[in-house]
Amino acid sequence: MKMTSIKMKKKLEERLVNEQWTTKYNRDKDTFRIEWKETGKGITITLPNVIAKFESRGEEAIDELEDHVQEALRVMNETHYLTGKEENIFPVIRAASFPDHTETGKTLIYTDHTAETRIYYALDLGKSYQLIDENMLEKENWTKERIKEVASFNVRSLPVKMKKDTVYGNDFYFHSTKDGYDASRILNEVLLEELKAECKGELAISIPHQDVIIFADVQNPQGYDILAQMAMQFFAEGTVPVTSLSFLYEDKQLEPIFILAQKKPNQTRKED
Repeated sequence: MKMTSIKMKKKLEERLVNEQWTTKYNRDKDTFRIEWKETGKGITITLPNVIAKFESRGEEAIDELEDHVQEALRVMNETHYLTGKEENIFPVIRAASFPDHTETGKTLIYTDHTAETRIYYALDLGKSYQLIDENMLEKENWTKERIKEVASFNVRSLPVKMKKDTVYGNDFYFHSTKDGYDASRILNEVLLEELKAECKGELAISIPHQDVIIFADVQNPQGYDILAQMAMQFFAEGTVPVTSLSFLYEDKQLEPIFILAQKKPNQTRKED
């Protein structure tokens, strides 16, 4: 039987049971919200998105969502401090359209990155992280510059593990550890300079969603089309999409590549 919003709502209600939570279904917006009874803080889920992932991945998608919701609700009900946790502060990449305020009206700290992306800052909490807002800075007398410096330093300490793929004479390197900061590796200038020095052609980079970054050694025009196709596919599949556009790295600058994927390559992929 086809999964509907009502059926998915019931499924989520059965999964997300806690006497301290309450749930709300908005038929007009087709959303399902879980929040703390005492504070009203919570998380809103867009049901059609969940249904699409359920139809693609089955119960695994619901298991993943359940873990995410439970962890998010736990984190938002706790008070966290920056001082003494400096090594746990990291930058996270988000789309330029990402909200700059929390649902409770707190102003998030961010820096413009490209026309397509922004850099937000997060306090890592193990299984999840909390985006840093102005209130957190004010309470501990931190400045935005301090947050930026600490996060920039810490991103360079993140390990890089890449899988190489060669398609049509172009080399693609995929990094995906799902640590929440995979796309943030694009901010590691030392890494980018090393890759640029090793490239036979042009260095292009794609950050389609939070949990993947693709580096491409583009050695012929087809390489750009292939990268564009990969980026669009990953963008559609990502839990936290960033951008389907790719960037060319030149002179320590990122320039967006405006390319429409055209013909899908049918040559057998060679893996290294």
